[in-house]
Amino acid sequence: MTQPKKIDFKKIKMQLQVKKPWDHIIIFFLNLLIAFPIFIILHQNIINPNWPFNIDRIFLFLVLLAVIHFVLLSLRTIIIVCLAIYFLILFYGTVIGNYGFNSVFEDYNSMVYTMSDNPYPQDIIIAKLLPFPNKSEIISSIEYQNPKVRNFAIMATSKHFKNLKGYSDYRTIIQCFAVFKEINHRWNYVNDPKEGDYIATASESLLYFSGDCDDHSILMAAAVRAIGGTPRLIHTKGHIYPEILIGSMNDLEKVNYLIKNELFVKESHNQKLHYHIDERGQVWMNLDYTANYPGGPFLSEEILGALTLN
Repeated sequence: MTQPKKIDFKKIKMQLQVKKPWDHIIIFFLNLLIAFPIFIILHQNIINPNWPFNIDRIFLFLVLLAVIHFVLLSLRTIIIVCLAIYFLILFYGTVIGNYGFNSVFEDYNSMVYTMSDNPYPQDIIIAKLLPFPNKSEIISSIEYQNPKVRNFAIMATSKHFKNLKGYSDYRTIIQCFAVFKEINHRWNYVNDPKEGDYIATASESLLYFSGDCDDHSILMAAAVRAIGGTPRLIHTKGHIYPEILIGSMNDLEKVNYLIKNELFVKESHNQKLHYHIDERGQVWMNLDYTANYPGGPFLSEEILGALTLN
């Protein structure tokens, strides 16, 4: 009997290896891509000793680069093979018009930019990893910098609650509630085509104030963010709705008084406010199209994913 041939793992490894210096170049750029978000997380969570010229942070970044570089070099064959497969998938996505190179670039850019301005940057990565339907398309549709969206939000703040005095600490939230009042008063629910989801941009929804739950959420999030509020979108089974960041439980008490005694007196009479508290203890209030006051009843309690926009 002939002996079965042994698998020569060393030979396979040699065949899969990228020739020098290209392997080091690939590892170097991959190192930078990984190091930036990790550095932001460490920078925000490690006590700053305030060394002159931020030497401590420069040292931290260099150490991080060295550690990641060592790990990547140790696993370079596996990593480069995985990268090759990943690029093939992205190339296929780009060709068929699905999630491709441009989407990855936009997501990475958005993530790093948002993390750099956030006291809890790790939450941004967690949010990015959570499943959220049509996430990339929804993010690009929230046109909070579009002049039409900004002008609409300003119009709403001039139309509602403009003369309320004595609540300067909650001016932004009150103005966001004015946006809520204007949108929800005018919103007309219309189903998507039978063929599948139709994602309308915020400026498109301004034409007729009509669409389904994701269209409403996109417009609400864009208008709220356009005037300084912090919105997020919640994905439940078969539904998406917007929420606004209120702050702490102390803030909630004051906002509760405002809603029930100043802003939505009739709508909220004998009603309770509906909100979520995240892992940081921050309060997020419901702004769904089904509610006629901020904090109205949830259409669905179950949370399958959250998309924070700050």
